[in-house]
Amino acid sequence: MMRCLQFDVGNSSAKWRLVIDGQVTARGSYRQDDAGAKKALLACAAGLDAVWISSVAEPTGEAHLASLVHEQWGITPWFARTEARSADLVNSYAEPTRMGVDRWLAMLGARARNGARICVVDAGSALTIDLVSAGGVHEGGYIIPGPALMERALLLDTDRVRFDEDVGYDLAPGRSTAEAVRHGIALAQVGAVAVALDQCSADQPALFFTGGAGEALQGLLGRGGTYAPDLVFEGLEVMAGLAGL
Repeated sequence: MMRCLQFDVGNSSAKWRLVIDGQVTARGSYRQDDAGAKKALLACAAGLDAVWISSVAEPTGEAHLASLVHEQWGITPWFARTEARSADLVNSYAEPTRMGVDRWLAMLGARARNGARICVVDAGSALTIDLVSAGGVHEGGYIIPGPALMERALLLDTDRVRFDEDVGYDLAPGRSTAEAVRHGIALAQVGAVAVALDQCSADQPALFFTGGAGEALQGLLGRGGTYAPDLVFEGLEVMAGLAGL
């Protein structure tokens, strides 16, 4: 029986899932300052065979998580790192390690699902859009502030844009300050993806959406595609396999 704990660590929190013999049996989130989340994580399994981590956190955060894992299960975790090439996926960066490993793994996961030209849209704290050719070459990408970052910047740097209403994201023109802000943010997010796709040639890519806001963004964009919330985890498994783990 293979018991593998997998992490997708972002800038402020982490997602984890427990995979036993290829099946996801448990999942959750983790923050250093959340005692309940820590308790749930440590109780997810009595024993483990492997721990694999995708992380864009600072080295101190990675060290904390590695120490926690080792203390609880006696395992030294394996950290995935962005490479110049993984299987037939080729990095376009002059310095490959400067690309966030979450972007790289999401592309790797999407590539494993579809060998044609693809566009991977990860809608989280930041909105990232990456294009990969049918031959596996990263054509380039975009990094854009996500909805929460956009709203925070607007509220911090303006004196009169304030609201108390909790409204959702929509593309219709707003009829209150709250709607104008939230709908404007939705327009910016959807517009960014639409324009990125319009930059493509006639060979339109297969669309993959992931991240916490990925499904909502897919719906607002209205161009089809596949919502794959575990795309980074899927890429993590591909890279671990390439590493012989």
